[in-house]
Amino acid sequence: MKLETALCLASAIVLSASLQAKKKTTAYLFTYFTGNAPEQEQICYAISEDGWNYTPLNNGKPIIDSKEIALTGCVRDPHILRGKKGWFYQVVTDMKSSLGWSSNRGMVLMRSKDLVHWQHHTVHFPTRFKGTMFEHVTRVWAPQTIYDDQTGKYIVYFSILTDDGSCPYDRVYWAYANKDFSDLEGEPQLLFDMKNASIDTDIVKDDEGLFHIFFKTEGSRQKGIKQFIAKDFYNGNTWELQPGWCQDTNKQVEGSGVFRLHDGTWVLMYDCYTSGHYQFCESKDLKKFTRVKDTATSGAFTPRHGTVIAITAKEEARLKKAFPND
Repeated sequence: MKLETALCLASAIVLSASLQAKKKTTAYLFTYFTGNAPEQEQICYAISEDGWNYTPLNNGKPIIDSKEIALTGCVRDPHILRGKKGWFYQVVTDMKSSLGWSSNRGMVLMRSKDLVHWQHHTVHFPTRFKGTMFEHVTRVWAPQTIYDDQTGKYIVYFSILTDDGSCPYDRVYWAYANKDFSDLEGEPQLLFDMKNASIDTDIVKDDEGLFHIFFKTEGSRQKGIKQFIAKDFYNGNTWELQPGWCQDTNKQVEGSGVFRLHDGTWVLMYDCYTSGHYQFCESKDLKKFTRVKDTATSGAFTPRHGTVIAITAKEEARLKKAFPND
């Protein structure tokens, strides 16, 4: 009886700790860029209390100067991740679009302990991977990061295109980040090939340990967000392509991003880039998505391709202090 009581008490403590952990996050941080001009290809922040409605920080101005972190002096497509041991990670496309859509050659890796001050390192593919196919990249688009429990490493994934025929349309590749998130380990490996251009990949893991791999079909006649569900990230034989499209609209979309609300609801958001707004959908199972709202974009808040994480009240207060609005 005493053993059973002890086990029940231990289970209750674990459950209580789990619930408390979920309650620690009270708001949401949206990181994004705002447009195709160099002064708009910068990282901006916005805060939300409910995950649907956002207010920009710093009066909508950048939270860091792209000229300080990127070889091109401009960045796009910021992806943010809450990592292990108190670290936050961002990866961004190192690109100035005014030079052309096939003008970027790498990415910027960033990490921070407080979401305010960021360490940053560039990965210039022609130099870093000289002598390989990656020396010939003409674009390295929309890098993102996910933690791999099996190896204890962070996986960075991205789409590439080359001018030597080795990658004639956008394909998605991946590589491990090194220990201090300053470089990629080894030569990137192919993640998947749809036999047509695919970009803007976003990967989340559900409560059952399944990977949900969202991406945009760019080269086919039908453009939109598709999804694989996979048991094993490294084994393409376990990947199942889901029927239909994830977005709940007939508008042109890109930059899918998936995050979770405090109540467990999944949110799929994407950039309706030809319509001037973001669209948010909800899902209980990460399979069927229902549109909730379009985010009004006007004045200081005109987000493009970004991502969202949940943050604590302490983190929210720190961000508002560091990047106040008038």
